[in-house]
Amino acid sequence: MTAASIEVPSFRILGVRVNPLEIPDVMSVMEQWIADKDKHHYIVASGMHGIMEAQKNAQFQTVVETSDLFVPDGFSVVWLARRKGYLLKRRASGPDLMWSFCELAQEKGYSCFFYGDTDDTLSALTNRLNQELPNLKIAGCYSPPFRELTPEEDEEIIRIINDSNADVVWIGLGLPRQERWMYEHRDKLNVPVAVGVGAAFKFISGKVNRAPAWAGDHGIEWLWRFTQEPKRLWRRVIIDVPHFAFLLLMERWFTKKRRNN
Repeated sequence: MTAASIEVPSFRILGVRVNPLEIPDVMSVMEQWIADKDKHHYIVASGMHGIMEAQKNAQFQTVVETSDLFVPDGFSVVWLARRKGYLLKRRASGPDLMWSFCELAQEKGYSCFFYGDTDDTLSALTNRLNQELPNLKIAGCYSPPFRELTPEEDEEIIRIINDSNADVVWIGLGLPRQERWMYEHRDKLNVPVAVGVGAAFKFISGKVNRAPAWAGDHGIEWLWRFTQEPKRLWRRVIIDVPHFAFLLLMERWFTKKRRNN
């Protein structure tokens, strides 16, 4: 896969295509898409969680395979990329990608739309962005109801986003909901780029305390988040992490067995 002259590498983890890119590389691809304005693109930023969701759900496997980029927001995926020979220094976490691009957008005049979370979080988010990035063009914000939308409501939201003429729409609905939303609306959105960023709105707005940078760089942000939100994350930590490790070992064993035969 390529974005104009930018070569985008990829490899597979448990059958899921991953693009081992760091944040500056992702932003370069996004800028190319914005410049081209030829079609809509969407980006999945995930790690073990997204890969395991794809193992459980064939529909979600299609969602991530259809994405234009699946970038490593997770230490385990970065570690696996390094074992494949990709010299990644850091993960492309959703909050860091969003903040870095907003800084770039202020400099170059790109506009951003923020979709997801609550009105309170979006208000806190835009207040911080207005304070720290006063020249950033905020094309709009929208907090959808926490229920299934009617077809009329869905069409109205798409109209609002498209009419905003945003260059990037940031989606903060949480995985897998935000990825499914991007997939289902990929042919309706006129915005050049959509990016699923999970809890980035909460982190950047200050509504939820984020783990220190060193924790993320050393692969233990999950532990920090687990202590903050144990009821929401217990299944991912207690069940998905060991299952992920088991599947990786099995994949490696079958690969070696095929080679020996």
